Amino acid sequence: MKIQLSDHFTYRRLIRFVLPSIVMMIFTSVYGVVDGLFVSNFVGKTSFAAVNFIMPVIMALGGVGFMIGTGGSAIVGQLLGEGRTEKARRTFSLMIYATVTLGVLLTLIGLLILRPVAVLLGAEGKMLSECVAYGRILLIGTAAFMLQNVFQSFLVTAERPELGLWFTVAASLTNILLDGLFVGVLPWGVQGAALATILSYFVGGVVPLLYFVVSKRGNLYLTSCKIDWRALGKAFTNGSSELLTNLSMSLVNILYNFQLLRLAGEDGVSAYGVIMYVNFIFVSFFIGYSVGTAPVVSYHYGAGHSDELKNLRKKSLRLITGFGVVMLIASEALAWLLTKLFVGYDAALFDLTLRGFMLYSLSFAVCGFNIFGSSFFTALGNGGVSAAISFLRTLVFQLAVLLLLPIWLGTDGIWLAIVASECLALAVTVFFLVTKRKRYGY
Repeated sequence: MKIQLSDHFTYRRLIRFVLPSIVMMIFTSVYGVVDGLFVSNFVGKTSFAAVNFIMPVIMALGGVGFMIGTGGSAIVGQLLGEGRTEKARRTFSLMIYATVTLGVLLTLIGLLILRPVAVLLGAEGKMLSECVAYGRILLIGTAAFMLQNVFQSFLVTAERPELGLWFTVAASLTNILLDGLFVGVLPWGVQGAALATILSYFVGGVVPLLYFVVSKRGNLYLTSCKIDWRALGKAFTNGSSELLTNLSMSLVNILYNFQLLRLAGEDGVSAYGVIMYVNFIFVSFFIGYSVGTAPVVSYHYGAGHSDELKNLRKKSLRLITGFGVVMLIASEALAWLLTKLFVGYDAALFDLTLRGFMLYSLSFAVCGFNIFGSSFFTALGNGGVSAAISFLRTLVFQLAVLLLLPIWLGTDGIWLAIVASECLALAVTVFFLVTKRKRYGY
Protein backbone atom coordinates (compact mmCIF):
# COMPACT_ATOMS: atom_id res chain seq x y z
CA MET A 1 0.00 0.00 0.00
CA LYS A 2 1.41 3.36 -1.06
CA ILE A 3 1.65 6.00 1.66
CA GLN A 4 0.92 9.57 0.56
CA LEU A 5 1.75 12.91 2.16
CA SER A 6 -1.97 13.63 2.52
CA ASP A 7 -2.61 10.52 4.66
CA HIS A 8 -3.42 10.46 8.37
CA PHE A 9 -0.35 8.99 10.08
CA THR A 10 -0.63 6.32 12.74
CA TYR A 11 2.57 5.14 14.45
CA ARG A 12 2.82 2.21 12.05
CA ARG A 13 2.23 4.34 8.96
CA LEU A 14 4.66 7.01 10.16
CA ILE A 15 7.44 4.51 10.85
CA ARG A 16 6.88 2.82 7.49
CA PHE A 17 7.08 6.16 5.70
CA VAL A 18 10.25 7.44 7.43
CA LEU A 19 12.07 4.08 7.59
CA PRO A 20 13.57 4.43 4.07
CA SER A 21 14.92 7.88 5.03
CA ILE A 22 16.44 6.51 8.24
CA VAL A 23 18.10 3.61 6.44
CA MET A 24 19.17 6.01 3.69
CA MET A 25 20.91 8.27 6.19
CA ILE A 26 22.60 5.29 7.84
CA PHE A 27 24.02 4.19 4.51
CA THR A 28 25.04 7.77 3.75
CA SER A 29 27.00 7.88 6.99
CA VAL A 30 28.83 4.74 5.89
CA TYR A 31 30.85 6.79 3.38
CA GLY A 32 33.16 8.41 5.89
CA VAL A 33 33.15 5.36 8.15
CA VAL A 34 34.40 3.06 5.41
CA ASP A 35 37.11 5.50 4.31
CA GLY A 36 38.32 5.83 7.89
CA LEU A 37 38.16 2.11 8.58
CA PHE A 38 40.29 1.16 5.57
CA VAL A 39 42.74 4.06 5.92
CA SER A 40 43.27 3.39 9.63
CA ASN A 41 43.87 -0.34 9.25
CA PHE A 42 45.72 -0.42 5.89
CA VAL A 43 47.56 2.92 5.67
CA GLY A 44 48.24 3.99 9.25
CA LYS A 45 47.16 6.36 12.00
CA THR A 46 48.93 9.44 10.57
CA SER A 47 46.97 9.11 7.32
CA PHE A 48 43.84 8.38 9.36
CA ALA A 49 44.41 11.57 11.34
CA ALA A 50 44.93 13.50 8.07
CA VAL A 51 41.59 12.31 6.66
CA ASN A 52 39.79 13.34 9.86
CA PHE A 53 41.64 16.64 9.99
CA ILE A 54 40.63 17.87 6.52
CA MET A 55 37.14 16.35 6.34
CA PRO A 56 35.39 19.27 8.14
CA VAL A 57 36.61 21.64 5.41
CA ILE A 58 35.18 19.39 2.66
CA MET A 59 31.87 18.96 4.50
CA ALA A 60 31.54 22.71 4.98
CA LEU A 61 31.66 23.25 1.21
CA GLY A 62 29.16 20.46 0.51
CA GLY A 63 26.72 21.71 3.15
CA VAL A 64 25.01 23.96 0.60
CA GLY A 65 23.31 20.81 -0.70
CA PHE A 66 21.61 20.26 2.66
CA MET A 67 20.39 23.87 2.60
CA ILE A 68 18.84 23.60 -0.85
CA GLY A 69 17.37 20.16 -0.17
CA THR A 70 15.64 21.01 3.10
CA GLY A 71 14.71 24.59 2.29
CA GLY A 72 13.59 23.80 -1.26
CA SER A 73 11.65 20.68 -0.36
CA ALA A 74 9.70 22.62 2.28
CA ILE A 75 8.60 25.09 -0.40
CA VAL A 76 7.75 22.34 -2.88
CA GLY A 77 5.87 20.36 -0.23
CA GLN A 78 3.74 23.36 0.69
CA LEU A 79 2.99 24.04 -3.00
CA LEU A 80 1.86 20.44 -3.43
CA GLY A 81 -0.33 20.75 -0.34
CA GLU A 82 -1.91 23.86 -1.88
CA GLY A 83 -2.61 21.94 -5.10
CA ARG A 84 -0.15 24.00 -7.21
CA THR A 85 1.58 21.03 -8.85
CA GLU A 86 3.00 22.81 -11.91
CA LYS A 87 4.53 25.54 -9.74
CA ALA A 88 5.98 22.86 -7.45
CA ARG A 89 7.55 21.12 -10.46
CA ARG A 90 9.19 24.29 -11.76
CA THR A 91 10.49 25.18 -8.30
CA PHE A 92 11.93 21.69 -7.89
CA SER A 93 13.74 21.99 -11.24
CA LEU A 94 15.14 25.39 -10.29
CA MET A 95 16.60 23.95 -7.06
CA ILE A 96 18.36 21.15 -8.93
CA TYR A 97 19.88 23.49 -11.54
CA ALA A 98 21.05 25.83 -8.76
CA THR A 99 22.68 22.92 -6.94
CA VAL A 100 24.75 21.89 -9.96
CA THR A 101 25.88 25.48 -10.61
CA LEU A 102 26.90 26.08 -7.01
CA GLY A 103 28.62 22.70 -6.84
CA VAL A 104 30.97 23.56 -9.70
CA LEU A 105 31.72 26.97 -8.20
CA LEU A 106 32.49 25.51 -4.75
CA THR A 107 34.82 22.93 -6.30
CA LEU A 108 36.94 25.70 -7.81
CA ILE A 109 36.99 27.65 -4.54
CA GLY A 110 37.87 24.55 -2.54
CA LEU A 111 40.82 23.64 -4.75
CA LEU A 112 42.25 27.14 -4.25
CA ILE A 113 41.94 27.30 -0.46
CA LEU A 114 42.53 23.67 0.55
CA ARG A 115 46.29 23.71 1.21
CA PRO A 116 46.41 27.18 2.86
CA VAL A 117 43.57 26.21 5.19
CA ALA A 118 45.27 22.93 6.15
CA VAL A 119 48.48 24.82 6.97
CA LEU A 120 46.56 27.44 8.94
CA LEU A 121 44.93 24.72 11.03
CA GLY A 122 48.30 23.26 11.98
CA ALA A 123 48.87 20.36 9.59
CA GLU A 124 52.50 19.79 8.64
CA GLY A 125 54.84 17.18 7.18
CA LYS A 126 53.26 13.91 6.08
CA MET A 127 49.94 14.84 7.65
CA LEU A 128 49.76 17.99 5.50
CA SER A 129 50.56 16.16 2.26
CA GLU A 130 47.97 13.49 3.02
CA CYS A 131 45.34 16.15 3.84
CA VAL A 132 45.89 17.84 0.48
CA ALA A 133 46.02 14.60 -1.52
CA TYR A 134 42.76 13.33 -0.03
CA GLY A 135 40.95 16.67 -0.15
CA ARG A 136 41.78 17.60 -3.76
CA ILE A 137 40.34 14.40 -5.15
CA LEU A 138 37.26 14.59 -2.95
CA LEU A 139 36.53 18.17 -4.02
CA ILE A 140 36.03 17.04 -7.62
CA GLY A 141 32.83 15.32 -6.51
CA THR A 142 31.34 18.34 -4.68
CA ALA A 143 28.46 18.87 -7.14
CA ALA A 144 27.54 15.17 -7.08
CA PHE A 145 27.74 15.14 -3.26
CA MET A 146 25.43 18.15 -3.08
CA LEU A 147 22.97 16.54 -5.50
CA GLN A 148 22.89 13.43 -3.34
CA ASN A 149 22.00 15.53 -0.30
CA VAL A 150 19.32 17.40 -2.24
CA PHE A 151 17.68 14.26 -3.59
CA GLN A 152 17.50 12.71 -0.13
CA SER A 153 14.88 15.36 0.68
CA PHE A 154 13.18 15.64 -2.71
CA LEU A 155 12.65 11.90 -3.22
CA VAL A 156 10.64 11.91 0.00
CA THR A 157 8.67 14.94 -1.19
CA ALA A 158 8.04 13.10 -4.47
CA GLU A 159 6.57 10.25 -2.38
CA ARG A 160 9.40 7.94 -3.48
CA PRO A 161 11.44 7.47 -0.27
CA GLU A 162 12.09 3.81 -1.14
CA LEU A 163 13.76 4.89 -4.39
CA GLY A 164 16.03 7.24 -2.46
CA LEU A 165 16.92 4.31 -0.24
CA TRP A 166 17.94 2.13 -3.18
CA PHE A 167 20.07 4.90 -4.69
CA THR A 168 21.82 5.40 -1.36
CA VAL A 169 22.38 1.68 -0.80
CA ALA A 170 23.89 1.38 -4.28
CA ALA A 171 26.17 4.34 -3.60
CA SER A 172 27.28 2.95 -0.24
CA LEU A 173 28.03 -0.49 -1.66
CA THR A 174 30.04 1.18 -4.42
CA ASN A 175 32.11 2.99 -1.81
CA ILE A 176 32.66 -0.12 0.30
CA LEU A 177 33.72 -2.31 -2.63
CA LEU A 178 35.99 0.32 -4.16
CA ASP A 179 37.59 1.15 -0.79
CA GLY A 180 38.37 -2.53 -0.42
CA LEU A 181 39.93 -2.56 -3.89
CA PHE A 182 41.74 0.81 -3.93
CA VAL A 183 42.96 0.80 -0.31
CA GLY A 184 42.85 -2.81 0.89
CA VAL A 185 44.18 -4.49 -2.28
CA LEU A 186 45.86 -1.78 -4.34
CA PRO A 187 48.39 0.46 -2.55
CA TRP A 188 46.62 3.72 -3.38
CA GLY A 189 46.33 5.01 0.20
CA VAL A 190 44.24 8.10 0.94
CA GLN A 191 43.97 8.89 -2.78
CA GLY A 192 42.26 5.54 -3.32
CA ALA A 193 39.85 6.22 -0.46
CA ALA A 194 38.95 9.63 -1.92
CA LEU A 195 38.47 8.18 -5.42
CA ALA A 196 36.15 5.48 -4.06
CA THR A 197 34.10 8.14 -2.28
CA ILE A 198 33.57 10.46 -5.25
CA LEU A 199 32.62 7.54 -7.51
CA SER A 200 29.98 6.62 -4.96
CA TYR A 201 28.80 10.25 -4.95
CA PHE A 202 28.10 9.94 -8.66
CA VAL A 203 25.97 6.87 -8.03
CA GLY A 204 24.03 8.66 -5.26
CA GLY A 205 23.77 12.05 -6.95
CA VAL A 206 23.98 11.76 -10.74
CA VAL A 207 21.87 8.59 -11.16
CA PRO A 208 18.85 10.17 -9.36
CA LEU A 209 19.35 13.24 -11.56
CA LEU A 210 18.99 11.05 -14.64
CA TYR A 211 15.88 9.46 -13.11
CA PHE A 212 14.15 12.83 -12.77
CA VAL A 213 15.18 13.73 -16.33
CA VAL A 214 13.76 10.54 -17.86
CA SER A 215 10.81 9.66 -15.61
CA LYS A 216 7.65 11.73 -15.97
CA ARG A 217 5.68 9.78 -13.37
CA GLY A 218 4.39 11.42 -10.22
CA ASN A 219 4.24 15.08 -9.27
CA LEU A 220 7.93 15.94 -9.61
CA TYR A 221 10.29 15.70 -12.56
CA LEU A 222 12.78 18.02 -14.21
CA THR A 223 11.38 20.57 -16.60
CA SER A 224 12.27 23.97 -18.00
CA CYS A 225 12.04 26.91 -15.63
CA LYS A 226 12.95 30.55 -15.25
CA ILE A 227 15.23 31.92 -12.58
CA ASP A 228 13.00 32.79 -9.64
CA TRP A 229 15.20 34.78 -7.26
CA ARG A 230 12.41 35.00 -4.72
CA ALA A 231 12.02 31.21 -4.58
CA LEU A 232 15.79 30.73 -4.36
CA GLY A 233 16.05 33.32 -1.61
CA LYS A 234 13.23 31.70 0.33
CA ALA A 235 14.78 28.25 -0.06
CA PHE A 236 18.20 29.49 1.03
CA THR A 237 16.71 31.37 3.98
CA ASN A 238 14.45 28.50 5.02
CA GLY A 239 17.24 25.97 4.67
CA SER A 240 19.81 28.22 6.31
CA SER A 241 19.53 26.28 9.55
CA GLU A 242 20.78 23.12 7.83
CA LEU A 243 23.63 25.03 6.18
CA LEU A 244 24.39 26.70 9.48
CA THR A 245 24.35 23.34 11.22
CA ASN A 246 26.80 21.93 8.67
CA LEU A 247 29.11 24.95 8.80
CA SER A 248 28.95 25.09 12.58
CA MET A 249 29.71 21.40 12.91
CA SER A 250 32.65 21.82 10.56
CA LEU A 251 33.99 24.76 12.56
CA VAL A 252 33.47 22.96 15.86
CA ASN A 253 35.13 19.80 14.50
CA ILE A 254 38.11 21.93 13.49
CA LEU A 255 38.27 23.28 17.05
CA TYR A 256 37.95 19.76 18.47
CA ASN A 257 40.89 18.68 16.32
CA PHE A 258 42.90 21.74 17.35
CA GLN A 259 42.28 21.14 21.07
CA LEU A 260 43.01 17.43 20.81
CA LEU A 261 46.15 18.02 18.76
CA ARG A 262 47.31 20.33 21.55
CA LEU A 263 46.38 18.03 24.45
CA ALA A 264 46.89 14.52 23.00
CA GLY A 265 48.73 14.90 19.68
CA GLU A 266 47.84 12.91 16.56
CA ASP A 267 46.32 10.18 18.74
CA GLY A 268 43.73 12.68 19.96
CA VAL A 269 42.74 13.59 16.39
CA SER A 270 42.50 9.90 15.47
CA ALA A 271 40.40 9.11 18.56
CA TYR A 272 37.99 11.93 17.72
CA GLY A 273 37.78 10.65 14.16
CA VAL A 274 36.63 7.23 15.36
CA ILE A 275 34.05 8.80 17.64
CA MET A 276 32.76 11.00 14.81
CA TYR A 277 32.41 8.04 12.46
CA VAL A 278 30.34 6.12 14.98
CA ASN A 279 28.43 9.29 15.90
CA PHE A 280 27.41 9.73 12.24
CA ILE A 281 25.76 6.31 12.26
CA PHE A 282 23.87 6.75 15.54
CA VAL A 283 22.75 10.33 14.87
CA SER A 284 21.62 9.33 11.36
CA PHE A 285 18.54 7.74 12.96
CA PHE A 286 17.38 11.16 14.13
CA ILE A 287 18.41 12.94 10.94
CA GLY A 288 16.67 10.32 8.80
CA TYR A 289 13.50 10.59 10.85
CA SER A 290 13.55 14.38 10.55
CA VAL A 291 14.17 14.26 6.80
CA GLY A 292 11.36 11.74 6.37
CA THR A 293 8.76 13.70 8.38
CA ALA A 294 9.61 17.20 7.10
CA PRO A 295 7.71 16.93 3.76
CA VAL A 296 4.68 15.52 5.61
CA VAL A 297 4.72 18.46 8.01
CA SER A 298 5.11 20.92 5.11
CA TYR A 299 2.23 19.35 3.19
CA HIS A 300 -0.25 19.41 6.08
CA TYR A 301 0.78 22.92 7.07
CA GLY A 302 0.22 24.06 3.48
CA ALA A 303 -3.15 22.28 3.45
CA GLY A 304 -4.18 23.82 6.79
CA HIS A 305 -4.58 20.47 8.59
CA SER A 306 -3.83 21.54 12.18
CA ASP A 307 -5.14 18.28 13.66
CA GLU A 308 -2.64 16.28 11.63
CA LEU A 309 0.18 18.66 12.63
CA LYS A 310 -0.67 18.01 16.29
CA ASN A 311 -0.70 14.30 15.60
CA LEU A 312 2.72 14.42 13.89
CA ARG A 313 4.27 16.51 16.65
CA LYS A 314 2.98 14.27 19.44
CA LYS A 315 3.94 10.98 17.83
CA SER A 316 7.33 12.28 16.72
CA LEU A 317 8.38 13.40 20.19
CA ARG A 318 7.39 10.01 21.63
CA LEU A 319 9.25 8.09 18.95
CA ILE A 320 12.37 10.25 19.39
CA THR A 321 12.31 9.57 23.13
CA GLY A 322 12.35 5.84 22.38
CA PHE A 323 15.08 6.21 19.76
CA GLY A 324 17.21 8.17 22.23
CA VAL A 325 17.04 5.49 24.89
CA VAL A 326 17.88 2.75 22.38
CA MET A 327 20.78 4.74 20.89
CA LEU A 328 22.30 5.41 24.32
CA ILE A 329 22.11 1.77 25.42
CA ALA A 330 23.42 0.47 22.09
CA SER A 331 26.32 2.93 21.94
CA GLU A 332 27.52 2.11 25.45
CA ALA A 333 27.18 -1.64 24.83
CA LEU A 334 29.03 -1.54 21.51
CA ALA A 335 31.73 0.96 22.48
CA TRP A 336 34.48 -1.61 23.10
CA LEU A 337 33.80 -3.56 19.89
CA LEU A 338 33.58 -0.51 17.63
CA THR A 339 36.73 1.01 19.09
CA LYS A 340 38.58 -2.27 18.62
CA LEU A 341 37.46 -2.40 15.00
CA PHE A 342 39.06 0.96 14.18
CA VAL A 343 42.17 1.23 16.36
CA GLY A 344 42.69 -2.15 17.99
CA TYR A 345 46.26 -2.18 16.66
CA ASP A 346 47.41 0.55 19.12
CA ALA A 347 46.79 0.05 22.88
CA ALA A 348 47.22 3.69 23.93
CA LEU A 349 45.02 4.97 21.12
CA PHE A 350 42.42 2.30 21.94
CA ASP A 351 42.19 3.37 25.61
CA LEU A 352 41.91 7.05 24.71
CA THR A 353 39.23 6.40 22.10
CA LEU A 354 37.17 4.06 24.30
CA ARG A 355 36.97 6.53 27.18
CA GLY A 356 36.06 9.35 24.81
CA PHE A 357 33.36 7.24 23.18
CA MET A 358 31.75 6.27 26.50
CA LEU A 359 31.48 9.93 27.53
CA TYR A 360 30.52 11.38 24.15
CA SER A 361 27.70 8.88 23.55
CA LEU A 362 25.72 10.23 26.52
CA SER A 363 24.58 12.97 24.11
CA PHE A 364 22.50 10.48 22.09
CA ALA A 365 19.77 10.57 24.74
CA VAL A 366 19.17 14.29 24.04
CA CYS A 367 20.31 15.27 20.55
CA GLY A 368 17.31 13.77 18.70
CA PHE A 369 14.92 16.36 20.13
CA ASN A 370 17.11 19.22 18.93
CA ILE A 371 17.59 17.74 15.44
CA PHE A 372 13.84 17.18 15.06
CA GLY A 373 12.97 20.60 16.47
CA SER A 374 15.15 22.40 13.95
CA SER A 375 13.81 20.31 11.06
CA PHE A 376 10.21 20.76 12.24
CA PHE A 377 10.42 24.56 12.03
CA THR A 378 12.15 24.38 8.66
CA ALA A 379 9.22 22.30 7.39
CA LEU A 380 6.83 24.95 8.72
CA GLY A 381 8.71 27.60 6.75
CA ASN A 382 10.23 29.30 9.81
CA GLY A 383 13.90 29.30 8.91
CA GLY A 384 14.65 31.86 11.63
CA VAL A 385 13.65 29.64 14.54
CA SER A 386 15.24 26.61 12.91
CA ALA A 387 18.48 28.53 12.41
CA ALA A 388 18.42 29.78 16.00
CA ILE A 389 18.19 26.23 17.35
CA SER A 390 20.94 25.02 15.03
CA PHE A 391 23.18 28.04 15.60
CA LEU A 392 23.03 27.74 19.38
CA ARG A 393 23.24 23.94 19.39
CA THR A 394 26.07 23.38 16.94
CA LEU A 395 28.14 26.54 17.36
CA VAL A 396 27.56 28.88 20.31
CA PHE A 397 27.02 26.32 23.06
CA GLN A 398 29.65 23.91 21.76
CA LEU A 399 32.31 26.58 21.32
CA ALA A 400 31.68 27.87 24.83
CA VAL A 401 31.85 24.52 26.60
CA LEU A 402 34.66 23.24 24.36
CA LEU A 403 36.82 26.16 25.42
CA LEU A 404 35.86 26.04 29.12
CA LEU A 405 35.46 22.38 30.13
CA PRO A 406 39.01 21.24 29.17
CA ILE A 407 40.38 23.87 31.59
CA TRP A 408 38.88 21.93 34.50
CA LEU A 409 38.54 18.40 33.12
CA GLY A 410 41.36 18.11 30.58
CA THR A 411 40.68 15.71 27.72
CA ASP A 412 37.48 14.48 29.40
CA GLY A 413 36.14 18.01 29.07
CA ILE A 414 36.44 17.73 25.28
CA TRP A 415 34.38 14.54 25.20
CA LEU A 416 31.72 15.96 27.55
CA ALA A 417 31.39 19.23 25.65
CA ILE A 418 28.81 17.75 23.28
CA VAL A 419 26.71 16.47 26.18
CA ALA A 420 26.60 19.89 27.86
CA SER A 421 25.80 21.73 24.61
CA GLU A 422 22.95 19.34 23.69
CA CYS A 423 21.36 19.82 27.12
CA LEU A 424 21.54 23.60 26.75
CA ALA A 425 20.07 23.37 23.23
CA LEU A 426 17.22 21.19 24.50
CA ALA A 427 16.02 24.06 26.68
CA VAL A 428 15.95 26.31 23.60
CA THR A 429 14.08 23.72 21.51
CA VAL A 430 11.43 23.21 24.20
CA PHE A 431 11.00 26.99 24.51
CA PHE A 432 10.27 27.42 20.80
CA LEU A 433 8.00 24.37 20.58
CA VAL A 434 5.89 25.72 23.45
CA THR A 435 5.77 29.38 22.41
CA LYS A 436 5.06 28.76 18.70
CA ARG A 437 2.34 26.09 19.08
CA LYS A 438 -0.61 28.52 18.71
CA ARG A 439 0.86 30.26 15.68
CA TYR A 440 1.21 27.04 13.68
CA GLY A 441 -1.61 25.07 15.25
CA TYR A 442 0.38 21.96 16.16
